[in-house]
Amino acid sequence: MTEQIQKTLRDSAAMRWTALLLLALAMFCSYIFMDILSPIKDLMQETRGWDSTAFGTMQGSEVFLNVFVFFLIFAGIILDKMGVRFTAVLSAAVMLVGAIIKWYAVSESFIGSSLDTWFTNNLNYIPVFDELGVSPFYEGMPASAKFAACGFMIFGCGCEMAGITVSRGIVKWFKGREMALAMGSEMALARLGVATCMIFSPFFAKLGGEVSVSRSVAFGVVLLCIALMMTIVYFFMDRKLDSQTGEAEEKDDPFKISDLGQILTSSGFWLVALLCVLYYSAIFPFQKYAVNMLQCNLTLVAPEEGSFWADSSVTIIQYLIMLLVAAFGFASNFQKKKNNQYAMLAISILALITYCYMGYMRQSAESIFAVFPLLAVLITPILGSYVDHKGKAASMLILGSLLLIGCHLTFAFILPLFKGSTVGGIIIAYATILVLGSSFSLVPASLWPSVPKLVDAKVIGSAYALIFWIQNIGLWLFPLLIGKVLDNTNPGVTDQTQLDYTAPLIMLACLGVAALILGFILKAVDKKKGIGLEEPNIK
Repeated sequence: MTEQIQKTLRDSAAMRWTALLLLALAMFCSYIFMDILSPIKDLMQETRGWDSTAFGTMQGSEVFLNVFVFFLIFAGIILDKMGVRFTAVLSAAVMLVGAIIKWYAVSESFIGSSLDTWFTNNLNYIPVFDELGVSPFYEGMPASAKFAACGFMIFGCGCEMAGITVSRGIVKWFKGREMALAMGSEMALARLGVATCMIFSPFFAKLGGEVSVSRSVAFGVVLLCIALMMTIVYFFMDRKLDSQTGEAEEKDDPFKISDLGQILTSSGFWLVALLCVLYYSAIFPFQKYAVNMLQCNLTLVAPEEGSFWADSSVTIIQYLIMLLVAAFGFASNFQKKKNNQYAMLAISILALITYCYMGYMRQSAESIFAVFPLLAVLITPILGSYVDHKGKAASMLILGSLLLIGCHLTFAFILPLFKGSTVGGIIIAYATILVLGSSFSLVPASLWPSVPKLVDAKVIGSAYALIFWIQNIGLWLFPLLIGKVLDNTNPGVTDQTQLDYTAPLIMLACLGVAALILGFILKAVDKKKGIGLEEPNIK
């Protein structure tokens, strides 16, 4: 029996991590598309007439169907009934369909088309949703933004389905092993998608000296085609695993509505879910406005035309250096020899300094914000491994909340003081963005591996779906709120680089305060009820 178990894919470290890599690369591509328009918000205003309200409404539409049509709950049921591999391929296909629609919406072909006319004249009033104040459209919203919102809704269904599927897949392949390290590593790689998006979205939009926002979206569509191929490869790996172990796919364990009672009656589950929505609402919506916020709070002088720093090839060089930062920083976590570990760390740090210098010389807000996930890539595996072997997941959530509060308040009150100081402002921006990224890494390393401790294994998919659904409420609401607050606190301001971001940033800091309070409550409940959040995953 022992000999048979040792021959399974799951017991091979190489195959186990290959399965993780396939899932992580699919999420990497989805993260790129998720924020594909974020670094070119100013170009959307110039070329498509999207003000902050239109931009925020479109960005928030990503999770509209998940929240108000409860698609994410259905996704969890599909996952529990049909299994990881089927749901992974389905989610990638749904993302691709939505992405293609969004690409057409911002393309030149859409302008003046019959669809343009239809969306201009329709969807200005949605019964019930308008009365409740939650409509994904409004009268006067540009037609391209409406149609893009429709595609983004479909993409969002697939993206969030992919999120719960990946979490469930990691549990399947890594339970009883290095699960927190696996989840942290998956998120570290996926979040490189944020940096990739920030660098290449403006690159493609301005390629050849002619602005075309549809090129950026087309870049994301191509990557989602690759993501679909990754999930198909994973499908066959996962099926092979089941044939080796004799385990039935999850669909053979029928889902019952009554099973949700196990989840909803857990106080620990609710605290984790609320922490999740507060924390993620202060991060993901911020990402969609971060580049524009930096444009408004930094004094950026474009490099001289024809100089090395103005050349588009610098983008490629800077991205390759970023990959060096991520690769050597990530690999350093797995070195058994201290000398090798320190050498890799040194290379990673030198590459990071080089990257930051290039961002300064380019005077580019998008390349400055692209450092956001880099420190997370370095420390997320460390944190995941710590949770696996030492525990302290609830304590890490508290620390993450404290860092989150500090970063948003720094953006709100300290960064604007350095406007006019080219070097000082960029140094403050880099430091704060890196700390914010590191705080974000505390969540996947500590929160997601805690869910299996709160619910029965049979309903893990539904538990993740419920958490994602609650999280999606914030991801729908706050991009929209930030856009409305920006327009209301900047009346008459048409220059997208002169907006005052103080009010939205204070709002996001308040989310961090609420998350901090819940973190202390969760730690107290864990201690009282013995949930085991502070205990290691590997015993």
